[in-house]
Formats: sequence, C-alpha cells, structure tokens
Amino acid sequence: MVTALLIADVQNDFTEGGALGVTGGAAVARRVTEYLAGEADYDFVVASRDWHDSDNDNGGHFATADAPDFENTWPVHCVAGTEGAQYHPDFVADAVDIHVRKGQGIPAYSMFEGSTDDGSALVNVLRAWGVTDVDVAGIATDYCVRASALDAVAAGFRVRLLTDLIAGISPETSAAAIDEMADFGVTVV
Repeated sequence: MVTALLIADVQNDFTEGGALGVTGGAAVARRVTEYLAGEADYDFVVASRDWHDSDNDNGGHFATADAPDFENTWPVHCVAGTEGAQYHPDFVADAVDIHVRKGQGIPAYSMFEGSTDDGSALVNVLRAWGVTDVDVAGIATDYCVRASALDAVAAGFRVRLLTDLIAGISPETSAAAIDEMADFGVTVV
C-alpha cells in the first residue's frame, strides 16, 4: 500500500479575512501542519492551490457584471501571485512533495483538474508513484475537498476524508458533502 495525503487549498483567501474566508480555515492550516509534524505517515504529500488568472473572469468563475451567486460564480479570489493565493502562514508546506495549481483561466474545484509545476496531471503523478490510497484534508469541505475526494474515488484510489482537518462554507452544505462523499465510497474518519 502506497499512501498520499491530498491537502486542498489552505490559502489566505479561503481563511478568515480572505476574499472567501471560511470559518475555521486558519485552524485547519495549523492542524494540518501539526499533523504533518507529528503522527502523519505518508509516502507522498500533495497540496493544491486555486491559481486564477488576473486578466479575465476565469471562464465565468469570477462574477464581474452581476453579484456572485456563491455556487457557480464567486468574488475575485486566489489570483496567481497575490497574497490571497499564497498558502496560509500557519500551513508549513515543507513536507509537501508536489504542488498543484488549478483554475488557471477556467473554473476548477478538484485538484485533479489542475497541474503540477511541471505541467503533469495529478492522477498521472499518483499512478507513477504507485499510490493506492489517499487521505483528503483542506478547505472547503463543500467544494474543493468534496470535488477532490470524489475525483480520487473515480480515478480508482481508496479514499479517506480526515474530518478533523477540514473546514466548510456552511454546516449544512458541508454535512451534505460529507454524506455524498460517503455514499460515493469515501471512508469518513
């Protein structure tokens, strides 16, 4: 068994005070760092970041003319190279083996929709490493964590959701996302 930890979007814009701040986001950054420094035992660690273009609406992802609907359109967030797109300062990324950037000009929620620094698809990297099992953590439970976990299952990995290392936009949508992940075969721990 070869295991990987997938950490979704522990970025400034998704933590308290950010453009799309999630309550508990900064705590997730701290807990993930503590977990990696302590009990975590993975063959590989992957972290993703939204990394949106600054000069367009990213395929309609950014609300420009109308107010965001907070389901398909969002306020401007995680623009490539900005402070908002950087990892939260409490997330120490020293243990990360691969960084994935997603949403470069298009809407993207799952880290499987992004690419590594060398342009590789995450699924190909994980398969090349022989990964069989992945744990998923990060922000936001009801969007990027959900999408990444579901895509991992669809790609054939055994997937666990680490519920003490996630934060979501709302309790209701997060609970629904966790139920959906469990129904799709994700083990919730």
